Amino acid sequence: MNSLLRTARGLKSMVTLVRDPNRLNDVFVIAETLQKPALLQRMVDHVKTVDEIYPAEALRARPRVGKLDLDELFAYPEGTLGHAFAAHMKVNGLDPSALPTAEAEDEKSYLYAHLYETHDIWHAVTGFHTDVAGELGLQAFYLAQLPTRLAGILLSGGLINMMMYNFEDRDRRMTAIAKGWTMGKTARPLFGVDWRQLWAEKISDVRARYLVDPVTSST
Repeated sequence: MNSLLRTARGLKSMVTLVRDPNRLNDVFVIAETLQKPALLQRMVDHVKTVDEIYPAEALRARPRVGKLDLDELFAYPEGTLGHAFAAHMKVNGLDPSALPTAEAEDEKSYLYAHLYETHDIWHAVTGFHTDVAGELGLQAFYLAQLPTRLAGILLSGGLINMMMYNFEDRDRRMTAIAKGWTMGKTARPLFGVDWRQLWAEKISDVRARYLVDPVTSST
């Protein structure tokens, strides 16, 4: 019964999100609906097959971002990852504590928790804005790097919203999605990066290390 109720809530949130893609709480509900052991295990298995050492190692070490002080990060020199991330959060009026802090007791729960808490860091590194087009671009990046059903569902919802309510935004959204997919396929995996160790590094160096060709337009 609990599973049926959770699925019903997920479907309701999907319908609501199609009407208004900016409803973050509905994204959380859909994400919770997809927290099924079999789906998470497929993602874990994928991470273990990636031709890089650190993503699989992250499943064991489980580095966490932890509590973030935006003023402290903004004090890093301009051009560093810490400063760029804090600027991204401040400009967009985002509060790090607004995202759920999930427990990481095993590989599957760590994968879920890590992706949640690093979402806006990925925004800063890839250059995608937080408008609908930018969010779709980042979801395409996620989907290119991981077999995540959530990204596929959010992309589908964004495209249905475009066709029904915002067809005039098709160029921006499709350009962002194409850019995100291509960037995600070209870049090294961002899953498992211990971002706490990189705050003081130049964001240009971080992008070069992970082969990220950032968005530089208004997308």
